[in-house]
Amino acid sequence: MKKNLFIISLLFMLIVIAFIISMNTGFIRLSPIEVIQTLFGYGNEKQHLILFEFRLPRIIISVLVGMGLAVSGCVLQGISRNSLADPGILGINAGAGLTVILFISFFPSTAAAPVFLLPVLAFLGAGITATIIYTLAYKRNEGISPMRLILTGVAVAAGISSAMIVLTLRLSPENYHFVATWLAGSIWGSNWMYVLSVLPWIIVLIPFVFSKARVLNILNLGDLAATGLGASIEKERRILLASAVGLAGASVSISGGIGFVGLIGPHLARQLVGSRHQYLIPASALTGGLLVLIADTIGRWILQPSEIPAGIIVAVIGAPYFLYLLSKLKD
Repeated sequence: MKKNLFIISLLFMLIVIAFIISMNTGFIRLSPIEVIQTLFGYGNEKQHLILFEFRLPRIIISVLVGMGLAVSGCVLQGISRNSLADPGILGINAGAGLTVILFISFFPSTAAAPVFLLPVLAFLGAGITATIIYTLAYKRNEGISPMRLILTGVAVAAGISSAMIVLTLRLSPENYHFVATWLAGSIWGSNWMYVLSVLPWIIVLIPFVFSKARVLNILNLGDLAATGLGASIEKERRILLASAVGLAGASVSISGGIGFVGLIGPHLARQLVGSRHQYLIPASALTGGLLVLIADTIGRWILQPSEIPAGIIVAVIGAPYFLYLLSKLKD
């Protein structure tokens, strides 16, 4: 217990360190002293604009998105007992993205889109997609097979991706550029309104999922054992699935198609704190937040003044890791 609490505290400290480094990273350099002075109101107008209007919202969104996607993946892995479950791989992110792109295609510019409506629309798209996948993967006497769930999710995600390509053909050049950046997984909603739009979903759903840690522990024992311990399996599974979809949808609406965070975050956390969800959920949240924050910081630094979307950085790490896990599953 003390070891797990120490690891969780260490992950939090790493996020703080990455937070500070990220505030000093960008095309226009701000020294650590200038950052501290600006945070306490002693910076000049230019430093205040850079830090408070550009960097801080983006950094906070990176952490929130990483936390949301990682906890979503942790829940999906728990309810399906499938180590490869992830909102990106299962097509949930694609479903959320489709509704966002549909919405954008009917507005002349992204500035006209009501910011606070985007997470709601993404949740609806992700929810419909999750329902389709769950229905297709479920068999009455067998439940949900881990491999069938993965294959169904991949097939549905492929179909949605095709629909996205068709939709992009009717977009204006400005919106097309935005969608292309969004699909690559860029932290595009970098102002305080976007922070406020995604924050309620994170601060409500992650504590709710944490309150269901005992249920997730029981579900990991298998359906027969969970039923014997008095758990209402399908009811709890649907509630947790809806929470995972909400976290993924809200995150995707702001960050775009960042994949593999929901896969890597819980796996790394499980290696650090074990499989008890009382520790796994907060460790997954911190690991996911740290991963996206580091990816976005590297993306802003490596090719200045241009940027590499955070989703590409994460994919470079996540794709080989997914293949490694897939090979272990076959064995």
